[in-house]
Amino acid sequence: MANRGRDFYFYSVMKFLIAGLGNIGPEYELTRHNIGFLILDRIADNHKFSFETSRLADKGEMKYKGRTLHFIKPNTYMNLSGKAIAYWLQELKIPKENLLVVVDDLALPFGTLRLRAKGSSAGHNGLTNIEELTGGQNYPRLRFGIGNEFSRGQQADYVLSNFSQNEINELPALMDKAEQTILSFCTIGIERTMNVHNTKN
Repeated sequence: MANRGRDFYFYSVMKFLIAGLGNIGPEYELTRHNIGFLILDRIADNHKFSFETSRLADKGEMKYKGRTLHFIKPNTYMNLSGKAIAYWLQELKIPKENLLVVVDDLALPFGTLRLRAKGSSAGHNGLTNIEELTGGQNYPRLRFGIGNEFSRGQQADYVLSNFSQNEINELPALMDKAEQTILSFCTIGIERTMNVHNTKN
């Protein structure tokens, strides 16, 4: 019985849930708010796996260096992202420290990456909902800077607008850096990954 307990613990810590945030629907596909979806789609293309619609999310998975990585794109819309994340954490029996949320961030210049072990939602509705449904701010997140080139009162329009053509041209390389950060998080842990992969302004 004790051995089975250790085996279960070992297996659970070798599983990860990577949740990219965004809004469903073609009208949102290339918007700044959807960078979480776009990064997960890039990883799927690079590693030849696909997403299938499942409970509360589109879901895919792959094996990487002995780990099982589960990827979800919640189909609940951004403001209810926590519903899908809470469900899949429980369904897959993944510890919360093995959750990584990939999210856009207005406070960072375009393309800047910041990995953090915890933190406030900073007014981001998707993160606020995750806090409410998973029990607080203590979950890892990878923040992708989308800049803040908007006039006062235009924040909502900005995050739901498409990336510029120049930004679209830069995205593939930036998303590949995000992928490297995600894979590093799943293998060498968050502290070492933050030291290696967090980019400077």
